[in-house]
Amino acid sequence: MVTHLYLGVIILAVFATTVANADIKVVCAKDSVKITWRISAELVPHAARLFLGSCMPSRLNVLPTGEGEALFNYHFADCKFKKLMKGKRLLYQNELTYRPQPKSKPAAFVYPIECVYKRPEKWIPTFLNPGMGFSEGRGGLVFHMALLNEQLTGVAKTNIIPLGSFMPIWAAVEQKSHQPLLLLMEECVAATTPELQPGSQVYPIISNKGCLLESMRGNSLFLPRYHSSAIVLYLQSFKFGLGEEVYIHCKLVAWDPDVLHETKKACHHVKETGRWELLDDPLKSSLCSCCDSTCTSRPKRGVDWESHSFSHNSVLGPLIIVDPLDSVVHNIPQESVV
Repeated sequence: MVTHLYLGVIILAVFATTVANADIKVVCAKDSVKITWRISAELVPHAARLFLGSCMPSRLNVLPTGEGEALFNYHFADCKFKKLMKGKRLLYQNELTYRPQPKSKPAAFVYPIECVYKRPEKWIPTFLNPGMGFSEGRGGLVFHMALLNEQLTGVAKTNIIPLGSFMPIWAAVEQKSHQPLLLLMEECVAATTPELQPGSQVYPIISNKGCLLESMRGNSLFLPRYHSSAIVLYLQSFKFGLGEEVYIHCKLVAWDPDVLHETKKACHHVKETGRWELLDDPLKSSLCSCCDSTCTSRPKRGVDWESHSFSHNSVLGPLIIVDPLDSVVHNIPQESVV
């Protein structure tokens, strides 16, 4: 036991030294700060243990060398910044830390952050929303896709996802002058590249015309809709591309809400019943029975409406899925990341 603990201390010390030698660049903006923290390849899998105050990195880029760039882009109202007035100066102070152990334990590395300004006559904080998502128009429609925060109240402020936690992926279509439309995720795959090539290695998430495969492997599901033109995929993070940049590629389809069938649907598997369930009308879940085989049938009415439907290929990312249990010492207790 003594030897094991001794080795653990040595490993922690080595990692602390690696972090301490990292390149840190700080840019103070008007109401926010942008920090680039270059870390070694050994620390990339542990990026979920890097903090600016109480905030995880808002983005992690994995470089071709295997090294990483942890980016912190936050408003001073976030991350528990300290605001100090000293004479004619306004100071915002915080700390960059590397915490391989729970927060009750001292950080292995601490780097002070300070932004100094001339004290303004009035200080009114503005809201910074750096989330990951995009909007794009097609055929008079505007498609959106973004990663939401855990509370489902807005766009996520970090692209680092602990393994096993949930990634709420929101997609919507703005209808404008169109009749009410139903948004469906016909197909989604994960890949380690922002563009899909014929030989790209992919991890299927949704296939077979709207069948959520991840609901069978884990606990993923579609959340109840708040509007027909939007859908939330409550996706549990997976091991594919662990520690690398992962992109979610989805084919979004805007469809007639009155015409649901085997090729236009949103189905997830309910473990309690062992059956597939149709998101928009559980009483018609028989439409999902083809999820165990091949969904190909198409009603005549669907054929007539097909020419008036719209599809769009969307990409979300990069996301970085990290294993919080992959600590430098495996028996160190882990804590949930704020």
